[in-house]
Amino acid sequence: MVTAEMLSRVATGMAPLYQAIAASRSFAESWTRSIVTADLDLMGELLRLSAPLAARQGYGTNGIGYFVDFDFPRSKSVYSNGTTIPPGLVQFTFSTAISRRIARAVLPFYHELSVNRNFAAAVALGIRRGDRRAVDHMVRSLVRTSALRAVTIEESGIAMKFKYPGSPYPYRNLLFRGIN
Repeated sequence: MVTAEMLSRVATGMAPLYQAIAASRSFAESWTRSIVTADLDLMGELLRLSAPLAARQGYGTNGIGYFVDFDFPRSKSVYSNGTTIPPGLVQFTFSTAISRRIARAVLPFYHELSVNRNFAAAVALGIRRGDRRAVDHMVRSLVRTSALRAVTIEESGIAMKFKYPGSPYPYRNLLFRGIN
């Protein structure tokens, strides 16, 4: 069961990574290289530089995206966050430019989750109730880009689907309950 504390902790850990991706093309290019080459050492180094809390978690890549897994032992659950191209469309492809656009778009949402307990509680409640309309409204109130094509509740979390002009592939930013 997702809680405000879980959402807030994941957001607190991930917001600095999104900030680094959005702010620095060279950082974002290195991050992309770590993803498409499945270089976990480079990924870990970049996480330590940009997002120390995220770096202390489990993380990985499948060549088309990345995930950071936050462990919540008391509730025996893991919540994951990351950005990926949906599996089956392409291999070893990830656009730095699209990654930066997504990072800029989602940063206000993750920042709000990290600093506003009432907002995090409302999002968690919307997810638990399966209230797609409320969750969609809360996400879109902060993720303000026409490239955001869909907001869904999946795996006790949120999936945001983005489709940017010039990219043949959709991208998804996911915040979901992982496998423990």
